Amino acid sequence: MKRVTITFDNGPTAGVTDDVLEVLAAHGVVATFFVIGQKAATYEGRVRARRAAELGHRVGNHTWTHSVPFGELDDRAVKYEIDDTVRLVNALGGEGLLFRPYGVGGVMDHRLMSPFGAAHLTSIGATVVSWTCVPGDWYDQAGWVERALADIDASDWSVVVLHDVADACSARLSEFLTAAAARGVEFRQDFPDSCVHIAAGVPTAEYAALRVDEVAAGA
Repeated sequence: MKRVTITFDNGPTAGVTDDVLEVLAAHGVVATFFVIGQKAATYEGRVRARRAAELGHRVGNHTWTHSVPFGELDDRAVKYEIDDTVRLVNALGGEGLLFRPYGVGGVMDHRLMSPFGAAHLTSIGATVVSWTCVPGDWYDQAGWVERALADIDASDWSVVVLHDVADACSARLSEFLTAAAARGVEFRQDFPDSCVHIAAGVPTAEYAALRVDEVAAGA
């Protein structure tokens, strides 16, 4: 049986996250929401992040500002991006130590992580996860479903990145979940080993995919 982990990045967003939660509930699917700290810190954001957690979704850490990848930030800024979001997400009933880095356009290149960021995430016991499928819902609302389904068809376990922001996945989310379910997939909330780079503070066999050595070498 094929496995699919559905994730939503860059929320919470008033109006949109609500719709996403409603669709997921209608399909009986639980997902993982990687929230941006400064959005989740607002009243509207707090309400939606808490609601997601109450409904059984995982709520994780996707940095405080989602503005600059760690490979291009100084150490002090990286620590702030991580730690402030850890505290907030934990307070909202989520998992502040479940961390997804900011990959520009979904690309895992030398900008993804800094040596300090990796060391700090390790020291605080974080779990760092990535993705396998970025179907581009934020730039192609019409075509992302077909790309996501093609990835599911080609993979044993897909970790799909969608976005609970305006003009992204919400219009076709129900259609996507219906088509995925028709393939007999198992919807999961955990992550395949290939997408786990640090597990509860311990670097894994996939640690090298964070490309930290390239940053240190000035790539």
